[in-house]
Amino acid sequence: MHRSRPQSTTSPELRLPQALADQLIQAARSSDSISGLTHNFYRYPARFSPALVRAAIRAFTEPGDLVLDPFVGGGTTLVEALAGGRHGIGTDISALATFVSDVKTTIYTESELRKLRRWADRVIQSIDMSASADVHEMYEDAGYLRHLNGAKTWRLRNATAQALTCAKRLKDVRLEKFARCAVLRTAQWALDGRKVLPSISSFRMKLREHAEEMINGSEELARVAHERKGAMIHCLQRATQGLELESVFQNGRRPRLVITSPPYPGVHVLYHRWQIHGGKETPAPFWIANRLDGDGAAYYTMGDRKTHAHSTYFVMLRSALDSIAAVCDRNTTLVQVVAFSNPDWQLPRYLSVADDAGFQEHFLSMSNDSKSPERLWRTVPNRKWYAHQKGHTTGSQEAVLFHKLKS
Repeated sequence: MHRSRPQSTTSPELRLPQALADQLIQAARSSDSISGLTHNFYRYPARFSPALVRAAIRAFTEPGDLVLDPFVGGGTTLVEALAGGRHGIGTDISALATFVSDVKTTIYTESELRKLRRWADRVIQSIDMSASADVHEMYEDAGYLRHLNGAKTWRLRNATAQALTCAKRLKDVRLEKFARCAVLRTAQWALDGRKVLPSISSFRMKLREHAEEMINGSEELARVAHERKGAMIHCLQRATQGLELESVFQNGRRPRLVITSPPYPGVHVLYHRWQIHGGKETPAPFWIANRLDGDGAAYYTMGDRKTHAHSTYFVMLRSALDSIAAVCDRNTTLVQVVAFSNPDWQLPRYLSVADDAGFQEHFLSMSNDSKSPERLWRTVPNRKWYAHQKGHTTGSQEAVLFHKLKS
């Protein structure tokens, strides 16, 4: 476990009522499982804690304010912004991330949810191993079904393809995307990291269960969003660099909160692949989502972790933070959740890059030891990283960093 380190007493503290600071600290340190609303639509790697995001939104914003997540990942920030009556903008370079985030923040009508319930009843009947399964030729030729054609996986591949064909029969873009997401979640459950693959009967049952849970989650989000009224969500597929050029920022409005979890330096996270058969990687999630993959792992992690001192990573981090600074003002609080393979040198380097981009680190007041403020760390249990130098670890220490633009 990486220990928190006392900071200089001259470091500025955030102006925050102690009750809100305590709630934020408690949320950061919570080990509660991720649940509620639409948060479990897909297990995106390095998922944010909804409790932490919710506490940060309450601490630093008011209803109607704008919240930005420039590395939106699985869309946790956008879901919590919508549920809390805040406007949200999320960007991510990954087409899979924006697909999931878009589905999770779509407000479906009662009529649409009824249609999806009927689809959930039909889809399990469409999975039949004695029938043919159509796979989009482009995805198959491009290798998106890699490692899914073997003796142990072909049945699950066909079941997935048949479920996707049933999704297309909805003939409605919004509904098809939801159905694809249900198939995506179930195929991930069936394939990713499993030593023993489930039967087709289990796949059918789990798909029906997932679809029903997701419909209920969407219904809950629609109800909460209706009570809050008026929150607008924008989800953009793009790199963080150059973010300030997007039309959504041209009206001069600035986010009160930027909360995000950028790629981790030196930590190998498979944002774009599933692992099957003892670690063989497949880009199948992009096939299921009907999206295109990027150009290798470095495309998603701001550079190859094997480069000397992660030089590419820190160059790209500086560019990203420059663009984030360009859309902020001095009322904006930047909250970043970051893990490090070697925090002893990577954390100071990270903070130096943020300083060069115009940000100054701030600290929460720790009510139990106000004379010695500490940087806030959180432990994420049962998370398996493949970290450079540290090998396979069973957990992860994440720093929760607070910054504001320099005066």
